[in-house]
Amino acid sequence: MTGDTGAGGDAATRAQAEPAPPPAGMWALARRPLWIGLLALALALAAGFAALGQWQLERSVQSGAVVIRTTEQIVPLESVAVPQGPVSDAAAGQRVQVEVRFVPDQYLVIADRLNGARSGFWVVGRAEVLDAGEEPAASEAATPDGASIAIALGWTEDADAAASVADSLELDTRTIAGRYLPSDTPQTAEFEDGPLGTLSIAELVNLWSDFDGDVYGGYVVADEPVPGLEAIDSPAPDSEVSLNLLNVFYALEWAVFAGFAVFMWYRLMKDAWEREVELAAEAREAAGSVHPGGHPGNAP
Repeated sequence: MTGDTGAGGDAATRAQAEPAPPPAGMWALARRPLWIGLLALALALAAGFAALGQWQLERSVQSGAVVIRTTEQIVPLESVAVPQGPVSDAAAGQRVQVEVRFVPDQYLVIADRLNGARSGFWVVGRAEVLDAGEEPAASEAATPDGASIAIALGWTEDADAAASVADSLELDTRTIAGRYLPSDTPQTAEFEDGPLGTLSIAELVNLWSDFDGDVYGGYVVADEPVPGLEAIDSPAPDSEVSLNLLNVFYALEWAVFAGFAVFMWYRLMKDAWEREVELAAEAREAAGSVHPGGHPGNAP
């Protein structure tokens, strides 16, 4: 009876000291209900982030859609621009018609102007815009208190020819048709010792003598050149579709978030599996240190 009791006690002791078996594998752990539920949550979050990314992509296309503009239809200048006002997006590149009276001896040469692939010079004149219905006399000179506008009158490849035309021009009142364009930014280099290289309205008003009035923020490239010059190449504005890059960037961010949600589930599940492996190894080491030579019941 005593022997049976000792044998049963040894079996119970061995069962209690037996280390837990190691996990069958990481993906066996992933099939447990807890991790299946967490995976479903991660996939739901990823789907939400993906939907937000798709919405951002749709927004990028919508905000970059082409706005149909009738830039090639000639309209009165006063319908798209006012003196002392900036050039709006709708007005930039619009073909306009305007009645002007040129100011005598107010013609300048602008260098480094491309006509197609050729570099050359523009001759630009200062003119006063006449009010609708005004009947000017051909000999009447422009007055400094009217609204002035810069008009590009033609192009030439020869600097001397441009200077000769600018010095000899004597234009009076006429109707100008051309393309209305925004002012260039002022040039940073000094131009007193060299040619003017930009058509900046802010610079021109300082070069126009006796100017003390309003001025248009843009300039007109005349369709018809004056004698001695070639017509300026002035193509229609580019109307290609452009994406809103900020929305594209946000869409990429949402895609990263979607991937990160699934990655976090994988990382947490792998950490849990690694902890179980470590615990199983520690249990085996502890069992080996308790029974180095056999079962505790066999010790003398």
